[in-house]
This record gives sequence, structure tokens and C-alpha cells, in this order.
Amino acid sequence: MSNSYIYVGKLSQVIWLIEFALFSISNELTAALSLNLPKLIFTSTQRRLILECNMFRFCKLALLATAVATLSPVGEAVAATLTGAPPIVIGHRGASGYRPEHTLEAYRLAIELGADYIEPDVVSTKDGVLVARHENEISGTTDVASRPEFADRKTTKVIDGVEVEGWFTEDFTLAEIKTLRAKERLPQLRGTEYDGLYEVPTLQEVIDLAKQKSAETGRTIGIYPETKHPSYFDSIGLSLEEPLVELLSTNGYTDADDAVFIQSFEVSNLLNLAQLTNLPLVQLFGGANAQPYDFVLNGDSRTYGNLTAPTELSNIADYASGIGPSKRLIVPTGEDGQLLEPTTLVSDAHAAGLLVHPYTFRNEDVFLAPDYNGNPELEYEQFFKLGVDGVFSDNPDTAVAVRNRVAGDSNAQVPEPGSFLAFGVLPVAELLRRHKAQKV
Repeated sequence: MSNSYIYVGKLSQVIWLIEFALFSISNELTAALSLNLPKLIFTSTQRRLILECNMFRFCKLALLATAVATLSPVGEAVAATLTGAPPIVIGHRGASGYRPEHTLEAYRLAIELGADYIEPDVVSTKDGVLVARHENEISGTTDVASRPEFADRKTTKVIDGVEVEGWFTEDFTLAEIKTLRAKERLPQLRGTEYDGLYEVPTLQEVIDLAKQKSAETGRTIGIYPETKHPSYFDSIGLSLEEPLVELLSTNGYTDADDAVFIQSFEVSNLLNLAQLTNLPLVQLFGGANAQPYDFVLNGDSRTYGNLTAPTELSNIADYASGIGPSKRLIVPTGEDGQLLEPTTLVSDAHAAGLLVHPYTFRNEDVFLAPDYNGNPELEYEQFFKLGVDGVFSDNPDTAVAVRNRVAGDSNAQVPEPGSFLAFGVLPVAELLRRHKAQKV
């Protein structure tokens, strides 16, 4: 982007401050300058006219310099977020770039690294307890496959139209789930150092951690639960929506301004949730050609790509507060993986009154477009400058560092008008006072 911030609105403030400062120092300036004017050459009237002329020139110079400095371009533009607030950083499944995902340790580390929200994906156990797992099939994130006592639980199911083999949370009680230990989902990239150390947490335990850390740190840590495969869980009598809302309500999360977002890739369950709670909802978007699974069930041919149209975004705004798109719906890539021009999705969503929280940002080079040259900070910079309202990140420390540098304070790149006075006009008065004191 080549446009730069131009803070025209500050000009009147600058002018007022300059006028006030110049008025307060005018007597000092006049007296000091008079010491240097040759009294034998000029009459008192001539000296007064000269001083007034000099004062007028000084005023014009100070005003012009300050205005120019205030209005000059100061770097690449950062588009505004929907609310004008800095974008939030969401610990995606915790700090899952550093610890096995969806463990209390991953969530705790995300908070320590500065995440504003932590994200538990929510699935149900056999006895109806909500636990944090990315999928209800858990062989990829726990040691269940190595447990002989659960060998007979291995089965094949159809989840959202896809045949899946493994072990499923809905076939285990919470007590049985608690005997399992988490493992790294991407061991080739992230190692296995922490395998076997951590339990599978319940959603209540995640909430308890967020509340505990909020009290300890003095900043509100939000939670950002996702209902996983809601149509499937409805079909087996383990609906996610009602127990989720009940649990959140029990913990004091009921209002639109509470630090909670509920997200889903499906639409019908968000419409249902909108009838059950005032908490903000987020419509997730998968790939452009993919579909919400409830659309598939209902014979609706629309894709996530179709849902990015302005008219569809306006409809989404009737039940949701934001969208959580795949980042490729914002900055697409070509067949060679190279970045293409950004779409208008961020501005279109903002025009509909929707927040935009894209996913997923990861530090490893394999997840980065070649354009970033292995530097994940460049990806964050691009998206923050496009005006996104938050990011889902596996590496919250990187996200927070870039957020604070690029978009943490929309005024940070522009010196306040008072700073020009402090370093420009006001020191002149002090210098002149010192000059007067030396002459007396």
C-alpha cells in the first residue's frame, strides 16, 4: 500500500495549542528581542513595529512547521479496525506452536505470551461433558491408540460426510477421557517433548484458567469456544448448543460485551445460538469452494465463497457479530503459492458491521507463502495493515509483538501536537528567558 495517514483533524488542535503557547511567551519574546535592537538607531515606535513584524513571522513559521510535520506522511497506512481498537490476538488452541494443542498448559502459555483470548474447540463426551479437542476423533492428539484397555473402542464413523476411523470422544465418559494424555498433533514440525504430560481439559477448566489468569494479570482474558460438528452431535443426541450456553451462563458470561465469542463453521447452529444467548457469535468461513455442512444436509448449494458477497455478509450481521475467514479469503494465492492482490472482504465485512478474525497464523515456513521469505512477521504485518480485527495464532508472542508495533495504537506513528510544542515552540521561550537573565 502506498497511501499514508493524514491526520487533518489534528490541525485545529495544533493551531490552538500554538496560539496559546505563543500568547504565553509573547511578552518574554518581545522583551528579550528588544535587548538586541540598537536603540540609538531606531525610535521606540520603529522598534515596536519591528518586534511586531518579527513576532508575526515567528508565528507563521511555527504554525507552518507544526502543521507540515503533523500532516506529512509517516509511513505505510494501517487500515482501521471496525471499532478503531487494536486487533485482538487469539491463542489458537492455546499456544499450540509451543505445546500440545488444547491443553491447559498451551492455554496458560498463550496467556503468558500476551494472547487476549484463548480458543477451545468444543466436543462432547458420552456423558455430555464438553471437553476441548480439535476433533471428536482423538487418536491424533492423545495416546488413546496405545491404550490396550480402549482397543475395542476403535471404530469407523461418517463425520460431516467423511468416513473417519479412530476413537471418538462421544464413546468415552469424562472419567475415561481423563486417563488419556495429550500428544503433539504435528510431531515432525514441533517435536514430541511434551507428549504424555497433559490431560484433556474440560471447557469448565479452561474457563477457570481464564478467570484465574485475569485476576492474576489484571487484564481480562477472553474465551473463544468453537462448536465442532454441531449437526453430527445433534444427530447422536449430544447437542452442543444448550450445554455450552448453560455453562457460559453459569460462569457469568451472558451479555454482548462479555469477553466471549462463540464460533462455528455451520450456520443453523449459530442461528439457534442467537436465540439462546446474547453473547457475540462468529461465522467461520472455510475454503471458498467448501460448504457449511448444514447447507449440505439442507440442499443449499451456497459455498463459503458465496457467503463473502456483501449481501450475504449483511444477512450474517443479523445473527453474528463477526466472521472468521480462512486468511486465503482475504489474501488469496495463485497456483504457485504466490500471493495475489487482497480481496475486499475486510472492508465489505466492516461495511456490514462485522468484525473480521482470520485464521490460522503459524510461524513455520511450511505455512507461509513464499512472498514472506520465511518471516512470519511479514504476514502479520500485511493482515494488520488490511484492518483485520484480530488473528488466530499458534504463536501468540509473534502476533502480539507485531500487533503492538504495527497496529497497537493508531496514533503511535504520529507525534501528538503537544510534542511539537514541547520540542519546538516552548523551548524557545526558555532560551529567551535565559538570554534575558544573562543580559540583566
